[in-house]
Amino acid sequence: MRKIIYKLKRIFLTFAPCVKQLTGHLYFMSAEQFLNKEVAKAIMSLYAQPAPEAVLQLQATRREFEGDFTAMMYPLLKISKKSPEQTGEEVGSQLQRQCPEIASFNVVKGFLNIKLSAGFWHRQFAAMAGAERYGMHAPSGKTVVVEYSSPNTNKPLHLGHIRNNLLGWSVARLLEANGHKVIKVNLVNDRGIHICKSMLAWQKWGKGETPESSGKKGDHLVGEYYVLFDKKYKEQQAGLKAQGKSDEEAAKQAPVIAEAQEMLRRWERGDEATVRLWRMMNDWVYAGFNETYQKLGVHFDRIYYESDTYLSGKKIVAGGLEKGVFTQHPDGSVWIDLTAGGLDQKLVLRADGTSVYMTQDLGTAQQRYEEYHFDEHLYVVGNEQNYHFRALKLVLEKLGYPWAAAIYHLSYGMVELPEGKMKSREGTVVDADDLIAEMITTARETSVELGKLEEIPADEQQRLFEMTGLGALKYFILKVDPKKTMLFDPKESIDFNGHTGPFIQYTHARIKSVLRKAAEQALPAELTHAGWMEKEISLIKILHAFPAKIREAGDEHSPALIANYAYELAKEFNQYYHDVSVLKEPDAAVKKQRLLLLQQVAAVLKTAMNILGIGLPERM
Repeated sequence: MRKIIYKLKRIFLTFAPCVKQLTGHLYFMSAEQFLNKEVAKAIMSLYAQPAPEAVLQLQATRREFEGDFTAMMYPLLKISKKSPEQTGEEVGSQLQRQCPEIASFNVVKGFLNIKLSAGFWHRQFAAMAGAERYGMHAPSGKTVVVEYSSPNTNKPLHLGHIRNNLLGWSVARLLEANGHKVIKVNLVNDRGIHICKSMLAWQKWGKGETPESSGKKGDHLVGEYYVLFDKKYKEQQAGLKAQGKSDEEAAKQAPVIAEAQEMLRRWERGDEATVRLWRMMNDWVYAGFNETYQKLGVHFDRIYYESDTYLSGKKIVAGGLEKGVFTQHPDGSVWIDLTAGGLDQKLVLRADGTSVYMTQDLGTAQQRYEEYHFDEHLYVVGNEQNYHFRALKLVLEKLGYPWAAAIYHLSYGMVELPEGKMKSREGTVVDADDLIAEMITTARETSVELGKLEEIPADEQQRLFEMTGLGALKYFILKVDPKKTMLFDPKESIDFNGHTGPFIQYTHARIKSVLRKAAEQALPAELTHAGWMEKEISLIKILHAFPAKIREAGDEHSPALIANYAYELAKEFNQYYHDVSVLKEPDAAVKKQRLLLLQQVAAVLKTAMNILGIGLPERM
């Protein structure tokens, strides 16, 4: 035992400049932190003044120049009293004198490019390879509520919902990786006129059809009646317009829409038969949603229902009306003036007393703050709702809630197809269940075509097809900046050699294959005193950037940064593996160290893809 403790002390002392202990896990001082300290020390030695903050904002050196990190010299000129080039030479020379880890430097105009030694990167690699949860950040004490999915119970989930769910889930995982406590919530829009449309259509034309009698998923069945309502509604509008009614008159006077509106009023009054029908059809939908969520691999810590929260929203409106925050129009509707905030007059309660989305969102926000006292509340909702969430935040501020500043709308672009936008009421959406099944089938066909099933036992193949198909779907969606509208192409997403999930999955499986063969030969993976090739140092630098990338992606709420990081790491590794022998390397020390490098690449790929909700196979 004493020998083991002595060895551990020796290891820690060897790498002490790079590591520190936090919350029971091993973390290392990043290259940026190390250089910041050294640059500040050099400037103080040269000019007897502290370094300006701008000098310490190091950037990765551009590829066309030699170096690892670059410091801008222009902010130093006031204290150096010299040209940018002379100042850079002085600072670079002082860095080399005081710090053996500085291998070289060069000055290009006003920029100091600094190259760190191979020994420095060796110690950095030792620290990251020894970290228990490399890349994960210490607990921050911050609580974040993330709302995503938020479906309506009048239709099944579609491709747009897939982007929402995958984005919400991965943002939540990303925030957890940054040390935050995250509560994943779903607000089910289970009431309102759109729900009554499906209910009325089933009541009028359903003939008692159920998921069991039809053999259909409950959410699909209810969605069909939503489409049927729209068809009947358009037929009635066409008939009224043929009688000379205007478009607006026809839309308001069609009998079927009047019946749906009356059904909503009965529901809000608590009419027993209406509520019973509502519960039955919603239960069908919930069962269908749960199947799809399970396929996608997403879940929630808490599910809220609009039917529960809209009443608390009404109480908030009533209170705001008494305080003069809201005004009531002669027809009984309640409004708020948001023109001072750059918006307009916003309806918060209809003339007939029924709620709008704003009503229930006010109630839900207050309830969540009372439950969780969140530091931030993210709403993962498409960019067509930008106005709504600007208004929500302004209304909460006017009501005097101090936590209104914590509201953040993670606005994302729509998913489009080559044929254009999807429309639920017209039945032109890409169904989520159908797309998942198609992706799994495509993964199977592609794997068979490429001959990638030779080492896979038959009983593992279906699991692999599911992992690959869903990995392709998730990665294709998440690699795009959330703010951008994206065009979805299933065939492009499954390419094993492109910028895709399967490419990263295959890279991980390739590494695992090498490590299995090494284990069969009893070859250890461990750190030695062997040197590193330039290609290996390039890989170590990418690995080193992982914790900072997690921080950046968390700050920007962008899983795309992690997705693209994983691709760059996989691509760099494949180039390295193409050029360098591992198992056939004659030098035992080099071989051990390369195996450890492979282990670390695989571990970081797994952590990165896990944030995206994508599984990585051991063989492929």
